[in-house]
Amino acid sequence: MSRRTGAVLAGVAAAAFWGGLYPAIKVIMEVMPPFVLLAIRLALAAAVLWPFVWQRGGVHWPLRTWLRVMAVGALGFGFTLGIQFVGTHLSTASNGALITSATPAFVVLFGAWLLGERLTRRQAVALGVATVGVLLVLLPDMRGMSSVFWGNLALLMAAMGWALYSVLVRALTRTLDTLQVSLVAMLGGLPVVVPLALWQSRGVTLDDFSWGVVWGVLYVALFATAAAMFLWNYAFTHLESGAAALTFFAQPVVGVLIGALWLGERVTLGFSLGGLLIAVGLYLSATNCQEDCDASA
Repeated sequence: MSRRTGAVLAGVAAAAFWGGLYPAIKVIMEVMPPFVLLAIRLALAAAVLWPFVWQRGGVHWPLRTWLRVMAVGALGFGFTLGIQFVGTHLSTASNGALITSATPAFVVLFGAWLLGERLTRRQAVALGVATVGVLLVLLPDMRGMSSVFWGNLALLMAAMGWALYSVLVRALTRTLDTLQVSLVAMLGGLPVVVPLALWQSRGVTLDDFSWGVVWGVLYVALFATAAAMFLWNYAFTHLESGAAALTFFAQPVVGVLIGALWLGERVTLGFSLGGLLIAVGLYLSATNCQEDCDASA
């Protein structure tokens, strides 16, 4: 397996883990406010990654590098995930799925602007095909979309924030270790999230926690945060931004599949066609092995 293919698979795996967030969060949010969950999510994920970083010698960066990586983490894990919670609360789940699917387009724009990356014709075709696929997957839910302006605006800002975070991670990992960046970025999100979590934690008691909630929190922290964030950062380390962003399109596909298998939701023809187009887009990206792509990785 080539490094490029491995990086594409890493991005798809990260997006797949995020696709499984919906049923887990649906159970958790019955007893736990969003920022409390986010704080636990980041703390547990950082605790999981730390032994691996320590085994490889720890993090020995100058203070300026620490602050720079933590600032990127504050953007990605503090601002972006936080405002996504707010947007989802004010708007609808359908709006959230649709608007955050704009993330790859913003990644391409930020990659060109900040890193000077050139979008090849093959990548543009792959991005277009995958985008159409996502719209087909989400089309059945778009009929019930509400027009809650502030919630939609927050979701759009979250999509832009995550795209900017992803491109900045690519810039950082050109000279820094991916695992170290993943850990320190999570630590950077905690100062933003913890004060809000403490404010929301009033009234939360351990009596409300069932084993389903506990397993849900562990899934969110271990798989959808620790593993997914490392895999996502790995994809952006070894792929140009436009190609890595395409793997994000696996998230709504996995979300719909889990909804069908776990929640008994109906799989539509649009989902099947959309999933096929997304797969085509990922294939075009994974096989785009021109010399300039490898050089940029």
